[in-house]
Amino acid sequence: MSLYASRPFLFVCVVFLISIFLVRGQHCDAKMSDEVSKAKEAAGQAAAKKEFPPTIFGKILNKEIPANIIYEDDKCIAFRDVNPQAPTHFLVIPRKPIPMLSEADADDTALLGHLLYTVKKVADQEKLERGYRVGKLSDCSSKWRVYGLLSVINNGQDGAQSVYHLHLHVFGGRQMDWPPG
Repeated sequence: MSLYASRPFLFVCVVFLISIFLVRGQHCDAKMSDEVSKAKEAAGQAAAKKEFPPTIFGKILNKEIPANIIYEDDKCIAFRDVNPQAPTHFLVIPRKPIPMLSEADADDTALLGHLLYTVKKVADQEKLERGYRVGKLSDCSSKWRVYGLLSVINNGQDGAQSVYHLHLHVFGGRQMDWPPG
């Protein structure tokens, strides 16, 4: 009987694989809990002040903090994510401070369409002709595999929104998995 066919060896392999799966799952759960905690904290701050607090995106728009801006016009800007989750990862945000999608009104219809058209223009500029994904990846993604898409646009506390300025994440440069969640 070879070493590889022995029951103890198989048992050790199975235990090892299960432990990797469990650790990865705990890591993902912890990261997701962090996102949910951030969302709850941000929602609590907004409720306490009866308004949405200033955001990092507002500071980028006001040039108070630097960003690698790859596109801008009079309605929105696009910039590279500082913590990319794909070979190409950028955000598109409106100049108008819309805290979340549910705060948009009928007057914002053209702007919302413009944001999506800007995604297309910047994706073309970035040479993502093989495709791209607009959404928010979970923090449980790696350079080579996507473990989940949370939502196209996070909205509010239950949507795990932690930055109250409407934004679209765009990912490309590699194959995305399906189904996303």
